[in-house]
Amino acid sequence: MQILVIEDDRLVADLMRQVLMDEGYAVDIAPVAEDGRRMAMANTYDAIVLDLELPDRNGLAVLQDLRREGRTTPIVVATAHDTAADVVRALDAGADDYLQKPFANEVLAARVRAAIRRGGARSMEKVQVGDLTLHRVNHDVHCQGKPVTLTARQYALLEFLAMRAGETVTRPILLEHVWHLQFDPGSNVVDVHVAQLRKRLRESGSVVDIRTVRGEGYALDVG
Repeated sequence: MQILVIEDDRLVADLMRQVLMDEGYAVDIAPVAEDGRRMAMANTYDAIVLDLELPDRNGLAVLQDLRREGRTTPIVVATAHDTAADVVRALDAGADDYLQKPFANEVLAARVRAAIRRGGARSMEKVQVGDLTLHRVNHDVHCQGKPVTLTARQYALLEFLAMRAGETVTRPILLEHVWHLQFDPGSNVVDVHVAQLRKRLRESGSVVDIRTVRGEGYALDVG
């Protein structure tokens, strides 16, 4: 699942990124309101975490813009503003939840999970590819109704390929979105994890396979 964090404080943004990545999410950061609005309009996010105090524009205006444009993405406002009036304004503008800074890491993760369950990502909570069912909130995988045990990294790799089933995904793209690396470190980390995941799928009896596209990357075949 993909989360957008609109937050200008770099330390806070990096902390939120790490907390959400530890939960298995891919995270984009927008340091200013206009970047956040543009990214939210151009991409399909499962949830947005939005600060209200941004250097170029109030976050409440971004929230109102997105709702006015018909965006139903769950939005969790995370801000130091703590008055009842602030909470009411944000919720009335279309926020799904309101989180006051400072907050515990596990609270942020729980609020994002809850917002996704309640919000516009509901239709994508469950993804079917071949005989595999991926539950994207809990990160569970079932093959013909039977659970398939995967590590967090194996699940992230499978979900990324499943959302692009049939397409060839290059190693640099997998490194960026699954390992959050911006370059190929020259290791075989992708190949090793693909081999391990392929083995787990075969052990589960699934007809889904990961095909190697020579010189390019990998593609998920649904059988």
